[in-house]
Amino acid sequence: MKARLLAGAGLLALSFSAAATNGYFSHGIGMKSKGMGGAGIAYPQDAVAMGINPAGAGLVGKRVDVGLDWFRPDRGASISGNGFGLNGNYDGNGTQNYLIPEFGLAWPLNQQMTVGVALYGNGGLATEYSNSPFTAFGGSSPSGVDLSQAFLAPTFAWKPVPTQSIGVSLNLAMQRFAADGLQPFVPFSSNAAKVTNNGHDTSYGWGLKLGWIGKFAACTFGAMYQTKTYMSEFDDYAGLFADQGDFDIPSTWGVGAACPVQLATGRMTVAVDYQRINYSDVDAVHNPSALLFAGIPLGASGGPGFGWQDMNVFKLGLDWEVNQTWTVRAGWNYGKQPIRSQDAFINILAPGLVEHHFTLGATWRPQPNMDVTFGGMLAPQKKLSGPVPGPLGGGSTEIRLDEWSLGVAVGWRL
Repeated sequence: MKARLLAGAGLLALSFSAAATNGYFSHGIGMKSKGMGGAGIAYPQDAVAMGINPAGAGLVGKRVDVGLDWFRPDRGASISGNGFGLNGNYDGNGTQNYLIPEFGLAWPLNQQMTVGVALYGNGGLATEYSNSPFTAFGGSSPSGVDLSQAFLAPTFAWKPVPTQSIGVSLNLAMQRFAADGLQPFVPFSSNAAKVTNNGHDTSYGWGLKLGWIGKFAACTFGAMYQTKTYMSEFDDYAGLFADQGDFDIPSTWGVGAACPVQLATGRMTVAVDYQRINYSDVDAVHNPSALLFAGIPLGASGGPGFGWQDMNVFKLGLDWEVNQTWTVRAGWNYGKQPIRSQDAFINILAPGLVEHHFTLGATWRPQPNMDVTFGGMLAPQKKLSGPVPGPLGGGSTEIRLDEWSLGVAVGWRL
């Protein structure tokens, strides 16, 4: 109960709906990381970076950071050749603008130990079709889903020697979910009253994140592991999600490196990360949608899901310190989208498709103890085609998504 109250109080301000980019995980945590394609496992630059790797809390000094990201996805779908009247082009942008806040505080206790806390949006997905693709089957408009996830992460970092840091975070998580206009799926559910139009339901849970950062010669290396975050069930949607509304947050792990390069015009740091996101941890996300037509109803134990596969994500970031006042950044983030073509139809609701992300950023230091950071991201449109299941009239569907974001953060050294 204590953890639930802490998560609810601390994360209420973060429970904005948002669609994320590596599947439904954010492409980066912290505005400086976001400007470098999300790279940061071995290169912490602000207090929010402990959300990437808790060991970073011990390396950023005493500081506080607060930021806000304006996120704008463009998603939609089209259906053709359907025998039951689903044909058409559908716009999923009933709501298109999202604000995603972030906050971090790092407080050294002495030269070896640091405590801190980070609050950030972990990710999510949202679609809102003003003209529902499911109207021909009795679905109401608007239709779609709204999933948002956020973490409050109290953190402890210890430096056994000045060049090594080990950290641990307790991830207190909150997520909210709502579904509307899914009446055609009610007859396929194990709990007909818990499928759609039940408003927002809230889920709470916890997990751990462990991390290490070490410097060897000129380069810095890092590693992190986040356990599966065990969440309470979405009781109001126990007839939609597999395992009676169970919707945990999957585990993830990663490694990274950062090396400086001395230029005639300043110093540059090159950072690279690899991240693995284990969507297979969560039946509601990973199980194939075809189970629905094999006689296993929605909401059942081991029931149908969205068919998402595990993701391998690669991040490359450049950080160029032009002078004492300005630093500029650029980055690239790539992860092969997790949806199989045979699951395209159900993912009209959750088209987490984008693969390439191109980022830019900059930091301005108007005072020695203050910095203002800007970041932007563009993810070009990605499409996926697949069949409409035969029991639903056959034909083909195409889903699509592109995204961009702009954000600003302010940090102070205390």
